[in-house]
Amino acid sequence: MNQVQLLIGGQSRPAADGTVFERFGPLSGHAVSQAAAGKAADAVAAVEAAAKAFPVWSALPPGEKRNRLLKAADLLASRAEAFINIGIEEMGSSGAWYGFNVHLAANMLRDAAGMVTQIQGNVIPSDVPGRIAMAVRVPCGVVVGMAPWNAPVILATRALAMPLACGNTVVLKASEICPATHELLVKTLNEAGLGEGVVNLVTHSAEDAPEVVAALIAHPAVKRVNFTGSTHVGKIIAKQCAEHLKPVVLELGGKAPVIVCEDADLDEAANAIAFGAFFNQGQICMSTERVLVHEKAADALIERLKAKIDGFVTGDPREQVHIAHVESRRAADRILSMVRDAEDKGARAITEYRVNGTAISPILLDGIAPGMQLYTEESFGPVCTLERVKSDDEAVSKANDSVFGLSAAVFSRDIGRAMALAQRIESGICHINSATVDDEAPMPFGGVKESGYGRFGSQASIHEFTELRWITVRSTPKHYPI
Repeated sequence: MNQVQLLIGGQSRPAADGTVFERFGPLSGHAVSQAAAGKAADAVAAVEAAAKAFPVWSALPPGEKRNRLLKAADLLASRAEAFINIGIEEMGSSGAWYGFNVHLAANMLRDAAGMVTQIQGNVIPSDVPGRIAMAVRVPCGVVVGMAPWNAPVILATRALAMPLACGNTVVLKASEICPATHELLVKTLNEAGLGEGVVNLVTHSAEDAPEVVAALIAHPAVKRVNFTGSTHVGKIIAKQCAEHLKPVVLELGGKAPVIVCEDADLDEAANAIAFGAFFNQGQICMSTERVLVHEKAADALIERLKAKIDGFVTGDPREQVHIAHVESRRAADRILSMVRDAEDKGARAITEYRVNGTAISPILLDGIAPGMQLYTEESFGPVCTLERVKSDDEAVSKANDSVFGLSAAVFSRDIGRAMALAQRIESGICHINSATVDDEAPMPFGGVKESGYGRFGSQASIHEFTELRWITVRSTPKHYPI
């Protein structure tokens, strides 16, 4: 069993009251991690450690910050096997998924390292004679990052990489579903020599999450918050941040649509849809949940999708499989309940699907319609729905008929047509002739509507994780009226 502790001020420690909680893995059903059950007092201690480290970290020359972040990236990349083993135990997805997590997270740190000299301002022409006016970007202070379990290394690293590059220190609130994975990440950053208290970790049980989150947000030293997770929880965090006037970046749920025009390359579309819908068992905020295909191309696309899905092997991620396990029996029950609701109301599964505990083979449903849970709600599982449309206008209308707006895709050989469609879709991200699931360290990442607000990624993050100050310098005496 993985033994997990808090990491505060560079030191591993138990919770102040000594309590622990256990994470039960989806493969075995047994406890795989035992972690410190942090409370409000532990959250306060973590923030105070970060606040103590802030003057030192923020004052480091850019080159030194860069060197430390690059060293952290290399150390993280070297520990891929350890992350894979822990990830499979705690969350049940494939080694390929957790290996990709480490690869992209290391690149996020490298990209952040390259941004340390880009925290810039500008000189503003002033109407006042003898005055030089400047707008200067400066670090905020302590940033709280709250990371989920589904892409545990990518999203936890994203929560802290650019805040660190901007000169802030960080408290990472771990997910109770993957405490050992998040502990290994923070330990790696500390062992790479970022500095004591620069990155701190708080783990907690599900029951203690509200107490811990409230204490983190309320602490006066916390100047920024970022959260990746469900829209339901994101709204709670947004309200608490508003009460304390704390800016927050929210990256929340999604129900990504793919529009497939009648002139699309259907082989390419089928490959992208199968990947986007079923990679990591559909447990990605960008996962393809809705296919809106022109009626002239629908049957041909279904034939190709069926061939792809029939070739997928579902099962134990420690073996050679395409589809592994969802994160818990509770998640599996919720996913299957939504599928049965759709089937009871007239939807039809394109291929026969199988369920073995927390292993669910891919499910493609034809005939989805309003009134079904899957029409509006995020499945967050290996489920994709299909609707036939008669025109581009109908496709856009259906794509936008959602409270979510994170990722989307359009498939057409006519790039002008595809661009026109992409510009009409209400989403923070849209890919043309490519899958809805995509990520790259420098890109502005985030959504609209109930998928959240604010952006992660390089230049976009500078706006989110710095303060913009107005500074003036006088070169001549000034006359004052009194």
